[in-house]
Amino acid sequence: MYYDLMQTGLVGELLITGDNDGLKKVCLIKGKNDFIIPSDWIRDEVLFSDVKEQLGQYFKGNLKEFDIRLTPEGTCFQKLVWDALTEIPLGTTVTYADIAKMIGRPKAERAVGGAIGANPILIIIPCHRVIGSSGKLTGFSSGLENKVLLLEHEGMEIKGSERSALVM
Repeated sequence: MYYDLMQTGLVGELLITGDNDGLKKVCLIKGKNDFIIPSDWIRDEVLFSDVKEQLGQYFKGNLKEFDIRLTPEGTCFQKLVWDALTEIPLGTTVTYADIAKMIGRPKAERAVGGAIGANPILIIIPCHRVIGSSGKLTGFSSGLENKVLLLEHEGMEIKGSERSALVM
């Protein structure tokens, strides 16, 4: 497995992992001890240069859509949900029910929520764009404060305190 690190300026440091087949993971490193990089992983800045360039352009507000080969590890259902998430345009939000309908499983909202919670490629597979049916913010693996930052960065207006905020 190969990895690299990237400072975002907005949400902190990202860990990027993958191999020659594609990108496997993008996650936020919250602290020095948040994630221990396995000793057999190899740091490769060249392999991830395009990923970092596109993420950099996203954080500068210059990129609306990513063009990166994604190879996340997950079940067939999870991958179906993650593929649907990549169809959510920047600056918009959808609900868990919307995603369930998009994948042809309108009664699978809870399972969709589980798959979204297991998303290994933050930002590029934009799970932060999924909200509750009432418009309230719901869970985010990197914390609701970072979900708010990402949504605001994409031009969304957040009303209220972070935990009960409504997306307008």
